[in-house]
Amino acid sequence: MVPPLPPPSPLQLYNTMTRRVEPFTPLHSPRVTVYTCGPTVWNYAHIGNFRTFLFEDLLRRFLEFAGYEVFHIMNLTDVDDRTIKAAAAAGKSLGEHTAPFVTAFFEDRDYLRIKPAHVYPRATQTVPAMVQLVERLLERGVAYAGEDGSVYFAIAKFPTYGRLSQLDTRELKTGARVASDEYAKDDPRDFALWKQASPVDAAVGAVWDAPFGRGRPGWHLECSAMSLSEIRRRFKVETLDIHAGGIDLVFPHHEDEIAQSEAATGQPFVRYWLHGEFLNVRGTKMSKRFGNFLTARDLREQGVDAAAVRLLFWQTHYRQSLDFNDAALEGAREGVRRLGEFRERLAQIPETDSGAAPAAPAGGETLDTHALRFEQDFRAALSDDLNAPRAVAALFGFVRAVNRELDQAPTTPNARRALGALEGAMAVLDVLPSAKPPGAELTAWVEEQLAGREKARKAKDFREADRIRAALRARGVELDDTPAGTKWRVV
Repeated sequence: MVPPLPPPSPLQLYNTMTRRVEPFTPLHSPRVTVYTCGPTVWNYAHIGNFRTFLFEDLLRRFLEFAGYEVFHIMNLTDVDDRTIKAAAAAGKSLGEHTAPFVTAFFEDRDYLRIKPAHVYPRATQTVPAMVQLVERLLERGVAYAGEDGSVYFAIAKFPTYGRLSQLDTRELKTGARVASDEYAKDDPRDFALWKQASPVDAAVGAVWDAPFGRGRPGWHLECSAMSLSEIRRRFKVETLDIHAGGIDLVFPHHEDEIAQSEAATGQPFVRYWLHGEFLNVRGTKMSKRFGNFLTARDLREQGVDAAAVRLLFWQTHYRQSLDFNDAALEGAREGVRRLGEFRERLAQIPETDSGAAPAAPAGGETLDTHALRFEQDFRAALSDDLNAPRAVAALFGFVRAVNRELDQAPTTPNARRALGALEGAMAVLDVLPSAKPPGAELTAWVEEQLAGREKARKAKDFREADRIRAALRARGVELDDTPAGTKWRVV
């Protein structure tokens, strides 16, 4: 008998706020609210951005794999210092300049197989919520109007400022202000919530009316307003379960989000803060100056399979720096090829299961026991702060073990069990090779086979229908019977 799967390992995540790996407990289980800082759409997102977005995709997929009901919010920053400057340089309105980059981001997201967020609030479409948040902070006395016509957050009136970044604010100069969206590390100063409109802002259409003056929101304000308005409206709460982003956002962006959100609501803003480390290209920080600046569309145009990019990223823990280089990418390509061949081998084995547990072969193992062990190891690895390298090691250990069994007994029963374990892991990692577009000859043959299968099914000749399905599978064609008809794809 195959032993039952042991109880799943409890999920534990590294919380940047506490600097500890902690058991994950959402506010209202099984629902999990996740907010991730999305792209600033002034230009194409580079692969360093997508390393963060992919780590967040792993988080989302594993939460769902573990049985949680995830609600994922990702914002699009379409108004800030950089978008305004870029639009002005291009001689376009803000909307005209950012629209193509929004489209490009979604195309790149789909290329890299990142699951779409449930909502993508845009900063320019959420200004009323931002105005309300500033009014609330002014009423509570933690924001003030500066002599320059902008509204600032008084961090001296928020005593716990600096908790996330562990910043020492004892040397804080009261009243020192910074209007820029991005400023020096370890430089805590009152930051702009609302910026008085400048001629450049007006020229590109980045100005809005507000009770405290005509202007535009500061970058930090935008994420607080977008996240809080979504969860307040949908779930009647003012606390996110998880907020994730790149390590470079801890200060000042996320620190400022905490201050303005908690000062406004009186509630904890986020329960768990997760941050991904940087990506280097060929050992050096990515820079156009070094000639190693890569975007996701560069990889797509080079014909790089998204599965190889994903596998390469999973081989380094999200809290460790990752080096993107040609040798590592080639190794990932080879790994993806092996996985594709393994899945095809399993899919081509006839379904001979009789329902009874199979006898162990000479080696003392069965596909059942290999699958069971893999499922346990895979889940335990990802439950340990999303330890993807360990999960990938378990995956390839499973491939080697099952291939050995199949080499000894090619018709081993329960290949479906091994295939199910593989596909369960793929729901999280998604690193099988991309399907190749079928040629005209294959398409014609498949359509002929499907017509014969449909005729057999109508005649209740299920043996013939199964034979045709097996013949299709032998040529790498997978079927999906849907209410709208039978769909097929090449794997």
